[in-house]
Amino acid sequence: MVKTKVFIVDPLNPDEEVLKQCCREIRSRSTTVVFPTETVYGLGAYIFDIYAVKRIFAIKERPIDNPLIVHISKFDHLYEVAEDIPDNFKDVTKKLWPGPITFILKKHREVPNEVSGGLPTVAVRMPAHPVPLRLIDCSGPIAAPSANISGRPSPTIPHHVYVDMFGRADMIIDGGETFLGVESTIVDLTTDTPKLLRPGPLPIEKLREILGKDIVVPNFAKGLSESNIALAPGTKYKHYAPKTPIVVVESSDYHDLKKYTNAVIEVIKNYLNHRYVIIASRETAEEYKSMELNTIVIGSRYNLYEIAKNLFKVLRDVDRMGVDIAIVEGFPEIGIGLAIMNRLRKASGYNIVRV
Repeated sequence: MVKTKVFIVDPLNPDEEVLKQCCREIRSRSTTVVFPTETVYGLGAYIFDIYAVKRIFAIKERPIDNPLIVHISKFDHLYEVAEDIPDNFKDVTKKLWPGPITFILKKHREVPNEVSGGLPTVAVRMPAHPVPLRLIDCSGPIAAPSANISGRPSPTIPHHVYVDMFGRADMIIDGGETFLGVESTIVDLTTDTPKLLRPGPLPIEKLREILGKDIVVPNFAKGLSESNIALAPGTKYKHYAPKTPIVVVESSDYHDLKKYTNAVIEVIKNYLNHRYVIIASRETAEEYKSMELNTIVIGSRYNLYEIAKNLFKVLRDVDRMGVDIAIVEGFPEIGIGLAIMNRLRKASGYNIVRV
């Protein structure tokens, strides 16, 4: 068991001396650090410290072929980790970085294979959060996946981090709750037509507008299958799942959604005799509550960013309720709704009722 150091900081105005101390340890002692971003908490190490990078995989129990994301704080860092960068890339990133989007680029020859999962590409992003930006300014690029045990919901509040990482990671920078709640959007720019590998807070509709071209959305990005190769985090292997099994009920019709959710409830209650909880929107939760059913309100169907922010917190709450199964309503796949459904479908192990 590792002796974990904990530093509590103001997320918007972090103590510079604390970050300098963390930076010194990252660069001199093969240290792993948990830090907040605008999306979820990350578990990081200096990208060129191979021993520390390998420790990330051991700490998370993460498959070695599952790539990490390189976090940078300024555009100059990009030339340390990527090459053959598209001519218009700087103009594009001026509109998007810092922000919750990761780009897949050709890997610089000096980047360790452990960072890229053995691929010739590298995932790079510049987070929109003062803590990692100032930390990376000092330490240099940091490779980091989410700071959870592999396969489980990503951490969005300090409690999640302490449960998964205390006694495993060397340092935890506690910056309170993250701002967005789901991991970054990932787009592959190494193909002729850009490809969405993972939906996130930055919607595909906005990306198409900024890039001025189409973006391919494969089934695994919708959460309907897995990629044969781990092209980026979240494309292969089970992700985001609580220990409690979940089933997702989907319908494009609001009234059908409630009807079929109730039908699934009846099967679970009367035929399987399972203890269950319903994860529902604010607009439908009252109906289930009036039936004296166990219900968690995840947010409003008219504010999908609220639902995204609460998603992983709710999935972790389910495990503390002592139920046999959770039934989750589906949400529209527009904007950040695509990211929500990607996470829910993968978390369910593709246990989906679609009508």
